[in-house]
Amino acid sequence: MRNTFGNVLTVTLFGESHGPETGCVLDGLPAGFAVDEELLQADMAKRQGLPELSTARREADEVRIVSGLYNGRTTGTPLTILIANRNVRRGDYEELADKPRPSHADYTQFVRYEGYADRSGGGHFSARLTAPLTAAGSLLKQMLAAQGIRVGTHVLSLGDLSDRRFDALAPEISELSGKNPPVLDDAVMAEMKAAVAAAKAAGDSLGGTLETAVCGLPAGVGEPFFDTVEGHLAKAMFAIPGVKGIAFGAGFDFAGMKGSTANDPFVNIDGAIRTETNHSGGINGGLTNGMPVLFRTVYRPTPSIARPQKTITLSDGTETTLTIQGRHDPAVVLRAAVIQDAMTCLVIGDLLASLYGVNWLEKINR
Repeated sequence: MRNTFGNVLTVTLFGESHGPETGCVLDGLPAGFAVDEELLQADMAKRQGLPELSTARREADEVRIVSGLYNGRTTGTPLTILIANRNVRRGDYEELADKPRPSHADYTQFVRYEGYADRSGGGHFSARLTAPLTAAGSLLKQMLAAQGIRVGTHVLSLGDLSDRRFDALAPEISELSGKNPPVLDDAVMAEMKAAVAAAKAAGDSLGGTLETAVCGLPAGVGEPFFDTVEGHLAKAMFAIPGVKGIAFGAGFDFAGMKGSTANDPFVNIDGAIRTETNHSGGINGGLTNGMPVLFRTVYRPTPSIARPQKTITLSDGTETTLTIQGRHDPAVVLRAAVIQDAMTCLVIGDLLASLYGVNWLEKINR
């Protein structure tokens, strides 16, 4: 069993969806960084999403840092984050003790942990565990921003709705533009709210895609062959519940391209080596090339839906049906942008620590 991620900068995750607390321990942080806890709490609020578009379970998500911070600055020793679960309702999941929910981790964790796991609300496999990960990543986001490295994620599609204005934007995002990925405007949000309301009324859910850009990374970050930037990011993204696919740069569109159009010609911009296009998503040979790192992720429709579904009883293996109770997101992708930011920041922090050492904040070479 392993619940630790990272090589030099590591995060260890603990807790369950309806347990008393969730949390994580960050180890390998540089010492002396002044943490803005208000910014951290603001990211926690983003993870909750809009009430009309997300789960009815509302948690305060008050972050408590109980070690590794002294007089507002990191000490360099393990930093422990705790977040209390207060709005819990175990009764919603009593029936599920013997009836695994389709496409959830109920059955697999029952087998893996021999029936001893706390499966209420998904237990340790719940998206509730992204709360401490968001807090940890928010802290890293502040550190990266202090070095001019910006991370941003936006919703690219929801169900069959796509924000067409942004389809071709990603290759144009660059550290020279001073722009992060865009935020959906009111008109697009109205369409998405209507789509979510329709799916919710039908007892169903929606999937979608997110797009992330990392701007300001120096060239040469990463390691061949098995510690590539793509490999680290993919591993982190698949730790987010609901992620089922990832593509970098042009991604699967490469299959229909020719080398003459897929290649990114090198250019010199004010003495800086850049590429004319960014189909490669800022990565060559598993290493950053100085251009924005770009990737898209696919989120499955939330498997907790209100419609009756076929399942089996774990006690005797007979086929039966269940109707899921509880409070669930009709479209988890709408809350996941800040989570994806956080996981990206944890990866980038670890990659920089691996390259420059634990005091990477002072050593990034541009």
